[in-house]
Amino acid sequence: MIILTRVDHRLLHGQVAFSWTQSLGADCILIANDDVPTNDLRKTTIKLAKPQGVKLVIKNIEDSINAINSGVTDKYKLFIVVESIKDAFNLAKNCPNIKEINLGGTKATNGTQNISKSVNITMAEIEIIKELDKLGVNVEIRMVPGEKAIRAVSILKNIN
Repeated sequence: MIILTRVDHRLLHGQVAFSWTQSLGADCILIANDDVPTNDLRKTTIKLAKPQGVKLVIKNIEDSINAINSGVTDKYKLFIVVESIKDAFNLAKNCPNIKEINLGGTKATNGTQNISKSVNITMAEIEIIKELDKLGVNVEIRMVPGEKAIRAVSILKNIN
């Protein structure tokens, strides 16, 4: 069962590994990312951040979609972490079980607008979030579990 899908450009780090995993009661973390499975340095760093007693799976986006849809992840309280809004969209579009996406941290770069303390998005990502909303996926902004969740589409109404 998928508990939550989170967008965090840092992927697995202390806040995700401990605060979110404990709060959600997750027993498995899926890192869905096309770079990490082939990047030994990133893979090792992520493995070091894994909380004790929680299974960690690292797969590319396509393999993640296949695993989720095959049912092999159903036995877990699954917490999915992706690096980008685009990756979250690809998962949600192809995995009907994904009903909620948490925006926790996206990098500020040229062409992004800051919409919360830690979320910066491009115009293309605004369109993706609107599309997710049309698909019935709730996209929320919340950095830590104790914060009040804010629906992303409510903030986007104020952005041109």
